[in-house]
This record gives sequence, structure tokens and C-alpha cells, in this order.
Amino acid sequence: MNPRMRSAVAFAAAFFIGATAATAPSAADIQLTPIVADVLWAPRPMRGSDARVHLVYELRLSNPTPFTLALETVEVVDEAGRVLLTMNKDTIGRRFSIGGRRGNEATSLKVGQFGVLFAHADFAADQPEPRTLSHRVSAVLHQPDHPPRPITVSGGEARVDQAPPIVLGPPLHGEGYLAGDGCCDSIRHVRALLPLDGRFALAQRFAIDWEQLDGDNRLLRGDPKKVESYTIFGRDVVAVANGTVVAMRNDLPEQVPGALPAGLPVSEADGNFVVLDIGGGAFALFAHMQPGSVTVQPGARVKRGDVLGKVGNTGNSSAPHLHFHVMDGPSPLLANGIPYVIDRFRLTAVSTGGTADFDKAEATGTPMSLTSFAGKPQLEQLLPMDLTVVGFTR
Repeated sequence: MNPRMRSAVAFAAAFFIGATAATAPSAADIQLTPIVADVLWAPRPMRGSDARVHLVYELRLSNPTPFTLALETVEVVDEAGRVLLTMNKDTIGRRFSIGGRRGNEATSLKVGQFGVLFAHADFAADQPEPRTLSHRVSAVLHQPDHPPRPITVSGGEARVDQAPPIVLGPPLHGEGYLAGDGCCDSIRHVRALLPLDGRFALAQRFAIDWEQLDGDNRLLRGDPKKVESYTIFGRDVVAVANGTVVAMRNDLPEQVPGALPAGLPVSEADGNFVVLDIGGGAFALFAHMQPGSVTVQPGARVKRGDVLGKVGNTGNSSAPHLHFHVMDGPSPLLANGIPYVIDRFRLTAVSTGGTADFDKAEATGTPMSLTSFAGKPQLEQLLPMDLTVVGFTR
């Protein structure tokens, strides 16, 4: 055996010792492990309109070995030993992205690779909320001239942020508003992990693209290439809380609906927008508004319900809508997205056709497939879930 191979085998042996120890840890031992796991941000519970509590976060898994690791299962465990979530190989294959890049999903890690697992655990609202999380990762290590070796590593410990929910008013007034690409398993926002200024940021974790249905459950009537055809176009965008304007833009033109613009600079992604400091370290983003419609300037104090602008189709947008999210810093991109709830709204319907039906309705004007709720129940201090239809009272 050549020296390089002897070194690799010795390295693998050290990792196998660590893998065995990781399943029965000893306080006196510190061992090498074949998987390194860490949570990128402390998860913060979100209470949804589905009467469940959701934990949405990102688990980074790295392979420090000289061999390939094939992921088999990942379990999310709380401080009481309760298994909140088990992801099998199929689920991992849909949620684990090499380098954190959406569209680069995989179930294995090669030498020196890392990936990001986009995790979503939920439980009934009457169940106790976890205070800490850890992760049991099972994998198979493949090395030349040796049979595959199963390993299990525990790691990725993280506290759960116990901060009380941010309670807001609605960003729009009226009926028929559809929560597009919302929490928690639609991928356009919740997986928008970006490498910015030398670090990762995920400001859009709890973002919603608000669109509006007419009386026939259509998002648009007429020419889909004209912004005026869309029901929501021109609706007033209103402040969700008292606050101070910290940033805005008002000069970008409308995009032609139907496709995202090519070659758009990152600085223009939000189109015409307002960022509002709503206190407590939280900031609200209202994006893609009509050119010339933004009514406020940086430094202005606004009250809940004040008009900030009008819904448009500016920036990185393929159809008129209001993009709204809450974050822990003033930058719409270089921040961490945090959950929030709306103090009251009426739940009127939910999509039965999923994202594909939503995309078709947005592109062609065909009616959406919906199940309506009798009595239009009023909900309080919850977040409308993906593809629910709600009404907002002034």
C-alpha cells in the first residue's frame, strides 16, 4: 500500500471511531466525525393559518472525509427527545442543495463538499414548543476497496428563538388576496439563500407574493402582457405598523409581464420599494411598486394604514404583485427573514391545484381551482399559509 493510501485509510479509521462515539457520546471524549452539521440561524416558531406551528430553517452538512457520503435519513430532535421530523432519502433529495444552490439538489456529498438542507418541521398549536433542536444524520460512507459503512452522527445543535411573534396589520385592504409562494414548502422564497458580501443571507424565508382574484377566481382578464390586465395592479399598498421609512426607490419602469427580466442588477431586484423600520429590530419590505407611486421619503414617520405606494410590476417580477417580508435588518437582501403574524383577517378559500395551478392562472388568466370556506372565518395573529385566499379589513 502506498503512503498516500495508508494515510487515507488511517484518516477513515479515525472517522469511524468518531462515528461510533457519536451514537453513544461520552463527556470525556472528543472525536473526529465524518459529518459536520450546523444550523445557519436560530429557528423562530411561526403560527400559521393551518392551526400549526412551523419551524423553518437551514441545516448545513459538510463532508470533511476523503470519501463520498450518501445521506440516508435526517431526524430533528428536541430537548425532550421528541422526534419532530424525519426526512428519508427521497425527502432529502428534494430539500438538500449542494452549496446551498436551488436547483442543485442531491443526496450525497463528495470530498470536501457541503450542502444546505432546507428543513421544515411543524406540530399542532397546542403542543409544547421546543427550546432546542439537534439532528441525527445517518449516511453511508463509500471508500475504495472497502464495503460501504453505515454511520450515524448527532450534531447541529441550535436553540429555538423564543421571541414573541411580530404582530402586524395587513399590507393591503380588500378581498380576494392570494398568498403566493408563501410558507412553508414553496421554494421560490424559502430557498432564496444568497451568498452576499462574504456570507449567506436568506431575507425572504417568510415572504409572500400577494396577488388578487376577481369574482371569477381569475388573477387577470385580457392581455397577459399588459400590467393593467391584472386584478391587483394599482391597489394601494399600506403600512403594516407605525414606523420610520429607512429606504425607498421610485424611478424604475414597469416590466412586461410573462417572464422575469434578463440581466437585472441585484440593486434593482425589488423594483420600486419601501423599507419600514417597525421597531424591535424588525424591518418590513414592500416591493415591486409602480413607478412614481411611492409617497414617502427616508426619515418619514408613518402610521399603520398609511398609503406607501401602489402595486406594480417593477424589478425582478413577472406579474404585478406585492412582495412583502419582514427581516432583521434594513437591507432587503442582506438580512435574515423572520416570521410575523397578521392581527386579523378572513380566510375565504384555499387553492386545490397547488403552485402549478397558480402559475397557470398567473400566465393565462384561467380561473384558479379553490375550495371556499363557509362563513369566511376570521382568524387572529396567524400568518396566511401558501395559496390561501384572505380578506383584509381596514
